[in-house]
Amino acid sequence: MDRIRIQFTLFSAFYSPLISAMSGGFLRAEGLEPEWSVAPPGVSALAALSDGSAHIVQSALSQGFASLNKGETPAAVHFAQINEMDGFFLTGREADPAFTWDKLEGAEVVMFKDGQPLIMFKYACHKAGIDFSKLKPIAFAGAADIDRAFRSGAGQYVQQQGPYPQQLQADGIGHIVAQVGKQIGPCGFSSLAATREWLATDMAKAFMRAYKKTRRYINDTPAAAIAMAEKPYFPDIGERVLADCIATYQQLGCWTPHVEITQPAYEKTLDVYEYGGLLKQRYRYQQVCSAPPLSD
Repeated sequence: MDRIRIQFTLFSAFYSPLISAMSGGFLRAEGLEPEWSVAPPGVSALAALSDGSAHIVQSALSQGFASLNKGETPAAVHFAQINEMDGFFLTGREADPAFTWDKLEGAEVVMFKDGQPLIMFKYACHKAGIDFSKLKPIAFAGAADIDRAFRSGAGQYVQQQGPYPQQLQADGIGHIVAQVGKQIGPCGFSSLAATREWLATDMAKAFMRAYKKTRRYINDTPAAAIAMAEKPYFPDIGERVLADCIATYQQLGCWTPHVEITQPAYEKTLDVYEYGGLLKQRYRYQQVCSAPPLSD
């Protein structure tokens, strides 16, 4: 088998379409033996493409925007979607079926201090009609630090990707009150990136055959079965908690069956970054994205 090297920027159940390509055996069925890693905190996974230590990385369109803002041509191209919605949750100390976003104003919120999680959260607050400057952020760079802080008593609310919020609920520490993605709607949230040279290879075509099958599987298969296969990748998360998280993402609609990054999803991501003042101009789709490699 050919070894295919995959690197994640963040590793969570939100990226199940890529994780299940491994756990569901789809890559091996195409003759590819997966080897995976997670980028060190503060290091872009795109560096692994540059030094040849990864063939594919889980990334975000904003990486392309950052290069273009500096007048540089992006070294990598985004060729397939992973998530077409923001996958962060807001969790409170108490159950609140009547939660409204204005309750965040004046509240201490444990959250990401920078990057796409913060930019998308600010845009979601804008869409919800609240003033982000009235929140009291308790900010950290990493997901584990955020979880530890909330568990230790910091904050009234916390911003996290699954399955952290579901585990908080299972442990009786918090209660999910909102999904950030519902405020923003479909967008190019997370994607697969590679070099244009690699996308022309037979390995890329084999990967796409496997990935297309995985995206059908991730929507058509019961969450419990997906969680059972993925459990070895999440040793610290209970299988029921993992299944609950996966079911929630299935219902959110972030794992649409198509693999391509659509023009409307791309444009919504431009809207978010334009609102955040992080674009010098609205870059053309072709400057950041390409169609998936033909998989025969």
